[in-house]
Amino acid sequence: MSRSLINSPRELSALLAQGEGEALEFKRSTGELKEAMQTLCSFLNGSGGTLLFGIRPDGRIEGQEVADHTLRDIAQACDRFEPPAHVSIQRVKVSPDRDAIAVAVKGGGDMRPFVSEGRAYERVGSTTRRMPQAKYERLLVERGHAKHRWENLPAEGLTLKDLDRKEIVRTRELAIQQNRISPDTSPDIGEILDRLGLRIDGVLTQAALMLYGKRFLPNYPQCLLKMGRFRGTEVTGEIVDNRQEYMNAFTMVREGMAFLERTMPLGARFPAGKIFREDRFPVPLGALREILLNAVMHRDYSNYSGYVAIAVFDDRIEIRSCGRLPTGVTVEQLSGRHDSKPTNPLIAGAFHRTGAVEVLGRGTNRVIAMCKQNGVAAPMFEDRHGFLIVTFKAQMVTPGRRVGSEVGSEVGSSHDLSTRILTALWLGPTSKTRIAQAVGKQKVDGQLHAAVRKLLAQGLIEYTLPDKPNSRLQKYRLAEHGRKIARRPGTAS
Repeated sequence: MSRSLINSPRELSALLAQGEGEALEFKRSTGELKEAMQTLCSFLNGSGGTLLFGIRPDGRIEGQEVADHTLRDIAQACDRFEPPAHVSIQRVKVSPDRDAIAVAVKGGGDMRPFVSEGRAYERVGSTTRRMPQAKYERLLVERGHAKHRWENLPAEGLTLKDLDRKEIVRTRELAIQQNRISPDTSPDIGEILDRLGLRIDGVLTQAALMLYGKRFLPNYPQCLLKMGRFRGTEVTGEIVDNRQEYMNAFTMVREGMAFLERTMPLGARFPAGKIFREDRFPVPLGALREILLNAVMHRDYSNYSGYVAIAVFDDRIEIRSCGRLPTGVTVEQLSGRHDSKPTNPLIAGAFHRTGAVEVLGRGTNRVIAMCKQNGVAAPMFEDRHGFLIVTFKAQMVTPGRRVGSEVGSEVGSSHDLSTRILTALWLGPTSKTRIAQAVGKQKVDGQLHAAVRKLLAQGLIEYTLPDKPNSRLQKYRLAEHGRKIARRPGTAS
């Protein structure tokens, strides 16, 4: 209502009844024009609002004499906003010789921050104040990012041969399966990248490199995944397992999940009323996958010192990524409803097309729901020192076993191995050699062969070349039922 047209004194009175707040301010006259411009500037830097001249601070209508030059002075003052802003100015007759003046603006969105006379302002409750320098600089960077995002910039010297062709084709195949790309889309990798917005006028972007690159040093050291298992509860504890590798975004998710599955103990229980055992990890794999996906998709790739890290301690798992939350989104909001503001929409869009992400903007809510369903504490979100950190509190040590006895060991039960294979295939068709790497084996062995044959017989996975089962190009992918099972870790048998 505060930004609607005011057509009568009655509508004005209804607006005044709301009182001053985040989107409404009263001024007795245009003698307070300078302060009024600061308030309008704060509205532009927020969600918009209306300023009323001719109104006492207590909300009583006083009005003022309004001449043509009065409106002209307001318009000229508004013309000095940087960047230029659309402002609506309206006269409202309140007595035979006096008017109120309503000046309304909409929130500036991607054009923020706005300044008045070289200074930025923000609204806090019913008060206008100078915007902190740190927030101003952050908004300024985001404004430039909206038009010239890092992911959109050309990747100097990058050619198609520098990209993982199989990964690109996999994206197309999964996108077709998910009905998120037309089956008529050309299998040519250049045209696939064009369709995904990753090649512009024949020039490959940095987003293409982040998603499908094969080599990153020395120019892109931020494409780093750190994985560590620490004995105890501090990083100063003994390092049981430690890996640091440079890889593209899709590989980061697969390798990160394989590390977590290798590292976490697998427990078992018999649910009441059921005769079959139910195997469970301390934290649902689906929840971990969702957070890891977010860490990879939404991180700040422009920071050359950045990385994604997975740290497993005796009492928790931490997943951290370089970058800050978008302006307007707080860590508190991640546990409730919040808007989706992807930092890297092209990178996030590629994941979405594969089906790895179902609905952008709902990930953290789904994580909390999965944890609740499995009787696990909801994760904690922190925005600290330029990193977003998500912590899952859970017992990572199997009673009676020393930490490290299960880390890096070969997969024990066939049940556990089947679960790991299904997870390895979650992001798309994969060769048996890649499956072996993902489940922590040094090579394809008899145990893996047997597990794959069993999953094929159960209809949980299928050949990509069903007519040529022994082809050297043969890969495996999740069947429809297998995809459902993979969403519920520990149910494959």
